[in-house]
Amino acid sequence: MSLFLDVVTSSAVLFIVATGLLTIFGVLKIINFAHGAWLTVGGYCAVATTQTGLSPWLALPVAFVVGGVLGILTERFIVRPLYARPLDAILATWGLGIVIGQLITLIFGRDVQFTPSLIPGTVDVFGTAYSAYRLFALLAAVVLGLGFAFLMEGTRLGLSARAVIMNETLARILGLDTAKIRTVTFMIGTGLAGLAGVLLTPLTSVDPNMGVAWLVGSFMLVMVAGESFGTLAVACLLLGGAQVVVSTYVSPILGGITIAVLAALILRLSPKGFSRA
Repeated sequence: MSLFLDVVTSSAVLFIVATGLLTIFGVLKIINFAHGAWLTVGGYCAVATTQTGLSPWLALPVAFVVGGVLGILTERFIVRPLYARPLDAILATWGLGIVIGQLITLIFGRDVQFTPSLIPGTVDVFGTAYSAYRLFALLAAVVLGLGFAFLMEGTRLGLSARAVIMNETLARILGLDTAKIRTVTFMIGTGLAGLAGVLLTPLTSVDPNMGVAWLVGSFMLVMVAGESFGTLAVACLLLGGAQVVVSTYVSPILGGITIAVLAALILRLSPKGFSRA
């Protein structure tokens, strides 16, 4: 039971982390390599909230707003001029991630910091004492997935975003403000990354390189998933589950590269990943 819960909750955490990256990739067609930096920003929002004596729960909206505002500025002044040159946009976001990491180091230092768990203690699950916070992370992933399903299917923004995904030129001809849609999408993606950073802090330490460890796994999961949140959930469950099993029964070191290796094999056999299946 413990292994099953580890697989499910770890997959949920991966889904939360990768959602912001897929949001931007689905509409803008670029990989935001500053994603790890936004995760770190979220983590330090949690640290700052705790150090000021405020409720740890307040870090969630703070991180989303901070990530969203920084995302708007990034899209407007760095990414927007590079839409026609996606490779340059990738390099620009990679460089931005390095700059953000250095700024965080200057402000907070290199020391490893920790934040209290939003939900401490354990819960009895079929006779197994299991972390209440990891179960909360599973619930958060479900809520996030359902929220995005509603956003994409039941709102004007979602319908507009889907139109841009399918054919941006036609969407522009039909009168949609594609520039605004891109900006809002980037804002939501970076805001979600900041939110994910807060949710990660009870599970890991906070330091200026905190997001780097999650960037590669998120990137590979998005490449396998394509542009669908449903296939992203499947990819997180399968590849994240394999990572947990390998880490538990073989080696944590090998477990750390399991997602990257399996994703590379999947993309070798099916270049479009699960979206082609």
